[in-house]
Amino acid sequence: MPLTERPAVEARDLRRTFRTKQGVLRPTRKTVEAVKGVSFEIAPGELFGLLGPNGAGKTTTIKMLITLLIPTSGSASVLGHDVVADVREVRRRIGYVFGGDRGLYERLSGLDNLRYFSELYGVPPREQKARIGSLLELVGLTGREGERVEGYSRGMRQRLHIARGLLHDPDVFFLDEPSIGIDPVGARELRATIAGLREQGKTVLLTTHYMFEADELCDRIAVIRSGEIVAEGTPGELKGLVSAGRVLEVETYGVADGVVETSRTLGGVRSVVVEDRGQVQVLVVSCEPGAEVTQAVLGQLGDTRVGRVSHRDPTLEDAYVELVTR
Repeated sequence: MPLTERPAVEARDLRRTFRTKQGVLRPTRKTVEAVKGVSFEIAPGELFGLLGPNGAGKTTTIKMLITLLIPTSGSASVLGHDVVADVREVRRRIGYVFGGDRGLYERLSGLDNLRYFSELYGVPPREQKARIGSLLELVGLTGREGERVEGYSRGMRQRLHIARGLLHDPDVFFLDEPSIGIDPVGARELRATIAGLREQGKTVLLTTHYMFEADELCDRIAVIRSGEIVAEGTPGELKGLVSAGRVLEVETYGVADGVVETSRTLGGVRSVVVEDRGQVQVLVVSCEPGAEVTQAVLGQLGDTRVGRVSHRDPTLEDAYVELVTR
């Protein structure tokens, strides 16, 4: 979808290949194409999601956009500055937060961490107190800033990471799976913090494996698979890819080998995946509009013990699964 103003972030046919070596006695070199011609635009003030399975090229794409990797070919710009030719200007205008616990000094308090990084980021001393105070309020850590980071929960650490990345007031913010490994309460608080960034007018690129998180937060989403963008649009537009059909869910107590593959060949079936839900496995079947595949799918299960069988409307997760397994 073309934008009416200059994009805050623009990727144009980005490609990145790596040379790897395999074997010890007779090593062979192999070229791996991690990103294969990725193109997209992000409007100023937009919260843009980049979704894809592990190894799809999400982090490699982000690392090219934040100047940590040089593209093999193609080009990219942030606020009009080329990520290869204008590295210093790009870095002055971006913030980056990754999932995980690294990047903070645990024996320092949250406040001392922010003071330290303020000096590194070149925040003028007369502005540090006010800026740190506003960021602590933004990420919900006011009143806890005097505690050592080693006593913070994982969710609190991630919110402190976000505050650290905002110290120099960047215009564009990159969040690479920030909620990974966080408990539900911490994840909810983190989502509120991310939504607050958009309210402040920040441009945000978010990667996540949690579809409900992307559905709740993102204005637009691009799905990347095997280094290529396979779909792009609003969450509603992506759900529209399967909304004309229905989703069949069959609870089973074990799925025999080959059932998924044979079920995918049935007429009217778009995609089939198996989800583990505690003591049962659920066969999730995305159906074509008007298709009735219940009996055919149950026939593939043979003597497998079956529990509840139900139909429901598609979700963003259903659209995502169909796109990455198509």
